[in-house]
Amino acid sequence: MTTTATQPILAVNNIEVIYDHVILVLKGVSLNVPRGKIVALMGANGAGKSTTLKSISTLLRGERGDVTKGSVEFNGERVDQMTPNELVKRGLSQVMEGRHCFGHLTIEENLLTGAYTRKISRSELKDALDKVYHYFPRLKQRRTSQAGYTSGGEQQMCAIGRALMAKPAMILLDEPSMGLAPQIVEEIFEIVKDLNSTEQVSFLLAEQNTTVALRYADFGYILENGRVVMEGAAADLSTNEDVKEFYLGVSGAGRKSFRDMKFYRRRKRWLA
Repeated sequence: MTTTATQPILAVNNIEVIYDHVILVLKGVSLNVPRGKIVALMGANGAGKSTTLKSISTLLRGERGDVTKGSVEFNGERVDQMTPNELVKRGLSQVMEGRHCFGHLTIEENLLTGAYTRKISRSELKDALDKVYHYFPRLKQRRTSQAGYTSGGEQQMCAIGRALMAKPAMILLDEPSMGLAPQIVEEIFEIVKDLNSTEQVSFLLAEQNTTVALRYADFGYILENGRVVMEGAAADLSTNEDVKEFYLGVSGAGRKSFRDMKFYRRRKRWLA
């Protein structure tokens, strides 16, 4: 299917997700990721960020979850009924929350597993590895170490590098800062920004660390209880007083829900 430069690489259209046929988790979530951009999906723990990413990558079915309404389009093609393997071949990869490296394999063996969907020659495989090592020089230093004995930051780099081995057009990145020291978080986000600008990889990243997410993203969505309650350019959201109050606890009255604020307006799509 042909695509245009103005068409978003990812379009999530009013999806609803139910777990175990009874638990409603996402309620009419819609979002777009422009081609070649970084979009942040923010919200508190349990807001539905990881569920949204798994709905896109179709990993949700392995957790007894179903997209019961709406659709997901990648590169102009509806993909919500495809398998994760098919999506990776089409250029959409997910880096799971918690990194999920193969602990008994070396860093390099982990990276090589990321290329299993590609039918490439040994020289092309070496070129792909060299590219990962260019962006993650620390991985090159630790390439013969068992992943389970490396640091959390190195495992996160390994997980992103493994996704890169599939030559994705887009990466879904789930909580990349979780459990990492601030300095390592900055290092990883700088690499993400570099990959975005140099390799033109689009990113949708789910992140609780609003400050760092908005500093590196182009656009942001805020989830609360399975709904998108605010969206906008990252620069606008980062200076929005209401966002500051919700996430940073600036108000003396305590943390509030967006639903309790007078400025809050429901999107029309939620009224259906």
